[in-house]
Amino acid sequence: MHFNAYAQHEDAYYIRKIADEVLVNSKAYDNLKVLTKTIGARLAGSPQMYKAEEWGYKLLQQSGSTNTFKQPVMVPHWVRGGKDEAYAILPNGQKKVLNVIAIGNTIGSKGKPLTATVMLINNFEELEAKKDELKGKIVFYNYKFNSKFIRTFEAYGDAVKYRSQGASRAAKYGAIAVLVRSMSHSTNNAPHTGALSYDEKFPKIPAIAVGLQDADWLATSIEKTAGLRLQVKTNGHFFPDAEGHNVIGELQGKEFPDRFITIGGHLDSWDNCEGAHDDGAGIVQTIEVLRALVALGYKPRHTIRFVLFANEENGLRGGVKYAELAKENNERHVFAVESDAGGFTPRALSFDCNEAVFERMKSWQPLIAPYGCAEFFRGGSGADIGPLKSKFGIPLCGFLPDSQRYFDIHHASTDVFESVNKRELELGAVNMAALIYLVDKYGL
Repeated sequence: MHFNAYAQHEDAYYIRKIADEVLVNSKAYDNLKVLTKTIGARLAGSPQMYKAEEWGYKLLQQSGSTNTFKQPVMVPHWVRGGKDEAYAILPNGQKKVLNVIAIGNTIGSKGKPLTATVMLINNFEELEAKKDELKGKIVFYNYKFNSKFIRTFEAYGDAVKYRSQGASRAAKYGAIAVLVRSMSHSTNNAPHTGALSYDEKFPKIPAIAVGLQDADWLATSIEKTAGLRLQVKTNGHFFPDAEGHNVIGELQGKEFPDRFITIGGHLDSWDNCEGAHDDGAGIVQTIEVLRALVALGYKPRHTIRFVLFANEENGLRGGVKYAELAKENNERHVFAVESDAGGFTPRALSFDCNEAVFERMKSWQPLIAPYGCAEFFRGGSGADIGPLKSKFGIPLCGFLPDSQRYFDIHHASTDVFESVNKRELELGAVNMAALIYLVDKYGL
């Protein structure tokens, strides 16, 4: 379809109608309160995961889905198993309690504390340089977020390898546990969990994240006190995989019912928080886009799928299964967008696509910019929709709110309903709905 001046005026008018519907009648904030306060933490395999699935299924139906269904997917079932503990043993024999939390998927310390000298390691290069000194020690990775990155997700991407790979890389040289500086540039002392991935070639050792204030204290104390010792205790363990579900609603397309546009977020969260921003916000925004389009009587050309993905946090099983089944069923997918960067003020849309498609997207920028996403650029998209790229090679998009506060709360106990602003959350849904409307109308 040709995108001319008249069409642009018509589209601006309709997007304004979408915005009015969301900003006046949105259910997103109230829905988020139920998800976070009534259901709470929703780690894969937990009882709350199943409650969240039922809640999402019913809410999609209530919001106007013409076809609602669940896709079974086997998910990991890791449990924390108790309180995680770490103490620094001071020269006078007293213990300084450190604010810690075990990193997700870590093994436990087999029911008893591990006590050993702690070694300060600032980066992997230093780990290699000191590899002969690590046997029987506890490694403390004190790699800090790079504050020079304006986009804080770049700082996260730079630092997260110490959380995901640090345990196995230290175990390779005989370390018995690792302590990792939390993935944050906050000023508080809340520890941040997340996922690790063990290398099966090396022993599995406990891995714990420590709050930033205690990380700074520990780094200074190690430099002042030769042979400083730590005592750590964790209880994490796996049960057999559990059956979870991608929960999906649809608005059937009137012209191309067999061509799919996907919009979604992930329903699971870590067990230490309400998962309000990660990714409760993306879930309720996705459902709000459905509700608003139905309320306006919108009849899409393509079938739009609203997907509440399972198990993003410690396995990505939902996103992988969604793409696998789409391929097996010979579905034709044309576009996907994901919200998994928090419920803050809309700033940008990041497109994973070729230059020709991106230029087409950029022509829509003046229509979306008034609602927050004033920047369009080529980059990443979202973890859950990523597998669609490898299966179908389709254009993908990540919705990007302002990121400056996101890693203050990411995977920490502070990611709660109260940290979400109603207006910002709703504006996110407006931007996503506007993009879906334009892609559906004009195609790619």
